[in-house]
Amino acid sequence: MSVLLNKEITGLKKKILQMTAMVEESVRKSVNAVRHKDEALADEVIRTDDEIDLMENALEEECLKILALHQPVAADLRYVVACLKINNDLERIGDLAVNIAQRAKAISSEKDDFIPGSISEMIEKAISMLKKSLDAFIETDAALAREVSSLDDEIDALNRNMYQEVRNMIMQDPKRTGYLLHVLGVSRQLERIGDYACNISEDVIYMIEGRIVRHDKLSGKG
Repeated sequence: MSVLLNKEITGLKKKILQMTAMVEESVRKSVNAVRHKDEALADEVIRTDDEIDLMENALEEECLKILALHQPVAADLRYVVACLKINNDLERIGDLAVNIAQRAKAISSEKDDFIPGSISEMIEKAISMLKKSLDAFIETDAALAREVSSLDDEIDALNRNMYQEVRNMIMQDPKRTGYLLHVLGVSRQLERIGDYACNISEDVIYMIEGRIVRHDKLSGKG
C-alpha cells in the first residue's frame, strides 16, 4: 500500500467510526424514547437525521475518490467496497431510528402505558445484533459477524409473535387500536434493523474473507 493510500484509508476509518457511533446512538435513543414515552428524546433523534445524511454523502464521496484515484486491490479494495455498502446500510438504519422516534412521539401522547413483552425482547435483540455487527466491522472479526446472522430468525419470530399479540389485544379492546398499531410499527422497524445488521455482518465477512455469503442459506452453504 502506498503512503498516500494508507493515509486516505486511515481517514476513511475515522469517518466510518463516527458514522457507526452516531447511528448506534440514534437507535438507542429512539428505543429509549419508546420505553419511557420521552417525546423530547424522540425529537432529538429526528433532529440528528440530517447530520447522518450529510455524513453518509461525505463518506460515499470519500470512498469513490479513493477508488478513482488510487485503484486499491485485494484487502484494501474489499475494505473500501465494504465501507460503501455499510455506509448505505447505516444511513437506512438511521432512517429506521427516526421512524421509531416518530412512533414514540405518538405513543407518548397516549394514556396507555402497556408495552407488550415481545417489544422489550425485540429491542434487546435488535440492539445486540446492531452492536455485534458494528463491533465485527471495527474489530475485523468474522466469527462475531456470523453470530449476527444466527440471531435473525429469532427477531423475525418475535416480530410474527408481535403481530399475533397485537391482533389479540385489539380484539379484546378495540379502543386501544391506534396505540397498539403504533407499537406494532415499532416492532416492524426493529425487525428491519435486524435485517440491516445482518447485511453489515455479511459485508464484514466479505471484507475479511473475500467471500460473498449473502445467499448461502439459499444454496445450502454456511
